[in-house]
Amino acid sequence: MIDRDLLIAVLDDDGLTLDQFSRACRVETDWVVAHVREGLLPAAGAAPDTWRFTGVHVRRAREMHRLERDFDAVPELAALVADLIEEVEALRLRLSRAGLD
Repeated sequence: MIDRDLLIAVLDDDGLTLDQFSRACRVETDWVVAHVREGLLPAAGAAPDTWRFTGVHVRRAREMHRLERDFDAVPELAALVADLIEEVEALRLRLSRAGLD
C-alpha cells in the first residue's frame, strides 16, 4: 500500500523525491541513482537531492526492477523491455479507442 505522503506528492504534481520514489518502487536509492545516471529512468532536476519523479515512472521502475531480479536482466535490457511493454499498451489503447480491439 502506498503511504499518504507519496499519494499526496503524486496527486499534487509536486513529484516524488528520490527517497519517496525509491520507497514507492520498493528499491534502494542507489538503484534509482544508477539507473537515472545511465539514462534508463527519467528524473527532473540537476542532482539527486533535487530530482523529482512522476507517478507514471513508478510502474516503469517496478517493472525494470522485476525484470532485473527475476530474469537476471542487465539494466539496459530491462529498460528496453519496459519500453516495449509501454509501447504495446499504448498501441492497444489506440486500437481500443478506434473500436478495433
